[in-house]
Amino acid sequence: MNYEFLKKLIQPADTKIVMLIMDGLGGLPKEPGGKTELETAHTPHMDALAARSALGFSSPAGAGIAVGSGPGHLAIFGFDPIEHEIGRGALEALGVDIDLGAEDIAARGNFCKVDANGILTDRRAGRLATPEAFRLAKMLNSIAIDGVQIQVEPIKEHRFALVMRGEGLAAKISDTDPLVEGVAPRQAVALDQASEKAARLVNTYIQKARETLRFEEPANMVLLRGFDKLPVLPQYGELFKLRAASIAVNGMYKGVSRLVGMQVLPVDGVTIEDEFSTLEMFWEQFDFFYLHIKQTDTHGEDGDFDRKVKEIERVDAQIQRMLNLQPDVVLITGDHSSPAILRSHSWHPVPALLYGKYVREDGIAEFGERACARGSLGVLPATDFLPLLLANAGRVAKYGA
Repeated sequence: MNYEFLKKLIQPADTKIVMLIMDGLGGLPKEPGGKTELETAHTPHMDALAARSALGFSSPAGAGIAVGSGPGHLAIFGFDPIEHEIGRGALEALGVDIDLGAEDIAARGNFCKVDANGILTDRRAGRLATPEAFRLAKMLNSIAIDGVQIQVEPIKEHRFALVMRGEGLAAKISDTDPLVEGVAPRQAVALDQASEKAARLVNTYIQKARETLRFEEPANMVLLRGFDKLPVLPQYGELFKLRAASIAVNGMYKGVSRLVGMQVLPVDGVTIEDEFSTLEMFWEQFDFFYLHIKQTDTHGEDGDFDRKVKEIERVDAQIQRMLNLQPDVVLITGDHSSPAILRSHSWHPVPALLYGKYVREDGIAEFGERACARGSLGVLPATDFLPLLLANAGRVAKYGA
């Protein structure tokens, strides 16, 4: 997106936009010829909305590229994820309200389990209970290393954010998380000369963390990935004249939305229903809402096809609450695909539904992969959706005479 060009065309309008992101929405059938998770789910409300919408697919970073949630969200927010490469650590730190300084290094962490030989047996420590993670984080924050401060903030379950503060630190550091079990955690390796000091300090910290947690169950070790410093991105308020709000439960998604200038709203609870209640509560105060659903991705990564289906159905049950607010434009899609049969993020384009008064309706009364393949939107770069949302909301003026 050419930000400066689009910025010149932005005009005021009394319209409201909702971007509903079901994380990892796209899927695959269990067997050839079968239905995907989205197609299997009973979604009468989304199907009825689809009949009044344009359908297609969102491609986060191009054909054949599987993306993480950070790049996937940047793309659907309108920013080229390749041009704006951001480590997950910075996003996680922002998501838990850490005051990340310009020279700080941040990483995303997992509490994990290793055996007596140091071999990973569970990368997520059984999805450690959040209260237990808070206790372990307090233990980790007692670790002292000369010349550097390290702060650990729990996020949810096994996940935490780590921030390192000190002089002469650079963030080109490899992940210690091998992303598979049955092997030992990796050493942090400096990817350039400037990062050698930070890599040494990270390895020292990890060794001390293992000693500190050695008698704990089920988590006795940590994994780190996504090292980065604080990035600077154009802000929604300045670029698009939007009063933009973010509704999310998990830290990273709060972080990436805060990074582009959205105000993170407090959610009284952690359920899908609680998030829609937040949308209702703050409806009059903002004109752009990003609402994030995490559970669809969680069950896709766990390989649980049926639970992913159930989560999609839970979202569908809330759609009428959103429509009762009378939004002018709605986008329903995901940041990437997470087919349960792959147990991971994948490269498949993500189903997308674009609703609005001035959207050309496809008349396809179904929201699923095969239905979207027949839609008029085709396969669009994810970065194209934000200009479409703005245009359909009457917020983009004509270009030229």
